[in-house]
Amino acid sequence: MPKTIAIIQSNYIPWKGYFDIIHACDEFILFDEAQYTDNDWRNRNRIKTAQGVQWLTIPVRYSGRFGQRIDETEIANPRWHVKHWKTLQTAYGRAPYFRAYRDQIEALYQQMEGITRLSEVNMRFLRALCDLLGITTPLTWSTQYRSQGVKADRVLSLCLEAGADVYISGPSARAYMDDDLFARHGVQVIYKDYSGYPEYPQLYPPFEHSVSVLDVIFHTGPDAPCYIFKKP
Repeated sequence: MPKTIAIIQSNYIPWKGYFDIIHACDEFILFDEAQYTDNDWRNRNRIKTAQGVQWLTIPVRYSGRFGQRIDETEIANPRWHVKHWKTLQTAYGRAPYFRAYRDQIEALYQQMEGITRLSEVNMRFLRALCDLLGITTPLTWSTQYRSQGVKADRVLSLCLEAGADVYISGPSARAYMDDDLFARHGVQVIYKDYSGYPEYPQLYPPFEHSVSVLDVIFHTGPDAPCYIFKKP
C-alpha cells in the first residue's frame, strides 16, 4: 500500500485543517528543528469569545535568542496553562459539549505543569487531541531521521527515508516546492485544499473557521470529525 506523510512544524492547539492533514497521513512528521518564528502558530492560537476572536499565547524566551530552533524554545512563564484554561472556561462554558470534555481538557492543561520546552507541550496536546478525535496516525520527530538538506531538498530527503509515496503539503509551500523533483524520485505531491469545511452552530456569530480545534470539539462533540476530515 502507498505510504502518505506530511511534514509540518508543531503548532499549539491548532485549527481543524492541521488535524485534517494528520488524519489523511500514514505518518505525520513534526519538523521542530526548524527555526522558531515569533508571532506565529508555534506558541499561540485563536479561540472565539463573546468579545470576538482572541489569541491564546504561550510566553516563550525569545529575546536575544534569534535563530533558536523550535525544539530549543523554552517557556517563559510556568503558570501559562492556568491562565489558558480559565480563559477557555469563560469562552466555552456555554458551548453544548463543554461539560462533556471539561475534565479531559482540564487534566491535559494540568499536565503541562513543569514542562519547559514548547515542542513537548505541542506534542502532548497533539497526541491527546488526536486520541479524542479518533486519529491513529503516528506522530514522529524529523530528528528521528538522518536526512539532510534545506527546504524542498530536506522535505524530499525525509520523504525518501520515511518510505513515502505521497507527500501532503500545505498550500503555501508551493513557493519553494519542486513537484517534478519529487516525481522523479517516485513521490507524488498533493497540496491540501482548506476550502469547503462545513459550518457548525458556533457561539458568538459570525462564524469563524480559523480558530483552534477546541472550538469544534466544544461545539459539536462526537460529531467533530464530520466537520474536520475530508480528502486532501
